[in-house]
Amino acid sequence: MIGRRVTHRTADGVRVPGTWRHAFIRNGDYYLTDLFIYADGLIDCWGLVTLDEFEQKLRSGWVATELPEGARASGHDLAGWTFHEPCTRLTPELLLAEIRDTIEQLNGRPDSTDRCLATVAAFLADRTEERRAAVRAAYHAIPSTQRIYALGDMDRRDEPLKILVAGPGGYTEEWPDDPVTQDEYDEAIAFLEDRARWIAERPTRALADGPTDPHAPAVHVPQVYPLKPSAARTTLSLRTDFPAPVDIDGVTYPSVAYAYWALSTADADGRAAIVSAATAGAAARLAAEAPRRDGWEQARTAVMTRLLRAKYAQHPVLAEFLLSTDDATLVYADWDSAYWGDKDGRGRNWLGRLLELVRSELHAERAGLG
Repeated sequence: MIGRRVTHRTADGVRVPGTWRHAFIRNGDYYLTDLFIYADGLIDCWGLVTLDEFEQKLRSGWVATELPEGARASGHDLAGWTFHEPCTRLTPELLLAEIRDTIEQLNGRPDSTDRCLATVAAFLADRTEERRAAVRAAYHAIPSTQRIYALGDMDRRDEPLKILVAGPGGYTEEWPDDPVTQDEYDEAIAFLEDRARWIAERPTRALADGPTDPHAPAVHVPQVYPLKPSAARTTLSLRTDFPAPVDIDGVTYPSVAYAYWALSTADADGRAAIVSAATAGAAARLAAEAPRRDGWEQARTAVMTRLLRAKYAQHPVLAEFLLSTDDATLVYADWDSAYWGDKDGRGRNWLGRLLELVRSELHAERAGLG
């Protein structure tokens, strides 16, 4: 279950969503830790492993589901203790099933509960024993800890499903000596029919302005030096130090990076030296030595936005490439700045975000909405 435990890791500049849960690792003693589960099927349990590798660790007891009496345990920087009359609900099979469901949920795919409810719908449409057997198999494939949530009904829980699986004259796990009556079975079927009807008739709530997430794959904007104009139709053209001159207030700068660093200082001599620097890197170093404008820290994002707008307004070929990235997340690499760059998933990626803003403005202009 994902719940509110939402996290992610960055792989090749792409954000991989994930979640986490508590677990015990047995490495001599027992250690309480967090088990991170990611949408691409990798699991972090003191190191990233595949689902198959995780199963091996689980079967070997390295990821522990049995907690022996008297065993020593600890939580890092939290506490240490000894197990006394330990009680755990997990088995290797159950934990593995829950994690498989979690991976499906992270990817927006049907999990074991969804698959079970699909067999129920098929049974209601064609009530054969073969289809009821399919419901039974799908119900038992749901992790036992999750079955009570299958129908989303706090009062009935999964009781109608258990009765459907057992059938008239059959037995549920809770009442092995009390057979299901025909009245109980009919009531369960009526509940499932009403539920199906309510779901079919409830209004579909559609977002008025489009999807929440981008449909295009993320685009990584790598940091490479030096840059040449010949790279105009590649992701390198998205960089601020790409050699595309921009005219700002009657002054032509060799690139957005030059303009940004020149505008960061109020010193006229320093600005002239920055503009004539041999490389964008040299311009940045000169800017670091020059006095900074008052309020620059608060204004810099707006200045960069203006410069990016000028770049793409003045270079239609570059604008076409930016538009070709569709609605992709733009992950901007910057080795020096965790403000402007992604910084291996730990930065604020403001340049990537501003490029997406300018791209949206270009799309709006093309659609006549600008």
